[in-house]
Amino acid sequence: MTDRQAHWQTVYATKGDDRVSWFEEMPALSIRLIEQATAKRGSAIDIGGGASRLPGALLDLGFDDVASLDLSGEGLKIARERLGERASRVRSIVADITRWSPDREYDVWHDRAAFHFLTDATDQARYAAALRAGLAPGGIAIIATFAPDGPERCSGLPVARHDGKSLSAIFGEGVTLLSEHRHDHLTPAGAIQRFQFSTFRKT
Repeated sequence: MTDRQAHWQTVYATKGDDRVSWFEEMPALSIRLIEQATAKRGSAIDIGGGASRLPGALLDLGFDDVASLDLSGEGLKIARERLGERASRVRSIVADITRWSPDREYDVWHDRAAFHFLTDATDQARYAAALRAGLAPGGIAIIATFAPDGPERCSGLPVARHDGKSLSAIFGEGVTLLSEHRHDHLTPAGAIQRFQFSTFRKT
């Protein structure tokens, strides 16, 4: 187990999933951006999904092929327990996105608050390679990071803050920025975190 994986295993094992700073009861903005960007209801993957409610919301939306990838098997376990009988409809992938090679393509690639933990240029490039390999032609990617004026650290770790321009420079040609949306996230502790949601299409 890597240090990065051990960190997130500990977070999910010692904190309630509704007490971590990135918790949201309903991923309303993510769902709205997905609905605005594509009419497809095929396949989707949630990068850094952990205990997120998004996989269940995607099933509710009509997606019939859903996956969630996270470093922490503990986080994914929490999500599966919440899904109950529907857990069999979501593929759980325990992996480090910077070491993961997609074995297929997805219509929707979603990442809320995973990419910004990659502060090393090599890790960012590996993520970009996985995104380009794992996103179907015409597919959309929604990447939510801390905005340029957002927090500099989260969960005890440094983060890299982004906007659509900086993400585009990392993802490279063939991944086109469609829109940007700023969002103020209210944490369970009552703090405001400034996020940037960027929507891309693979061309």
